Amino acid sequence: MTKKSLLFVGVLAIFSLPILSAKSYGIGIASPTVVGNAQLPKGHYSLKVEGTNAVFTNLSSHKTFTTPVKIENGDAKYEVTMVETATQGGTQHIVDIQLGGSKTKLEFD
Repeated sequence: MTKKSLLFVGVLAIFSLPILSAKSYGIGIASPTVVGNAQLPKGHYSLKVEGTNAVFTNLSSHKTFTTPVKIENGDAKYEVTMVETATQGGTQHIVDIQLGGSKTKLEFD
């Protein structure tokens, strides 16, 4: 296998992890972003909900960021995990995250 093929397989494996674990979701952050009371550097993250907290784990550094979250359960399932952001005072903030394959929406202050 070439290096490019190995890299592709590795990336595929990383993004398959959320499929294997129903309570973990993969998201990508393109620039430094505030979520709740945490500042996330750009990168790829695993997101887990633990009680009333959202736990973001950076997949390359394995550093975790925990912030309170308001959990809402809707009527229809979300097809994909979607992150809604807004810019406030020149800083990117995550407003909410819709969790793909579930009826759950996470809202952040």
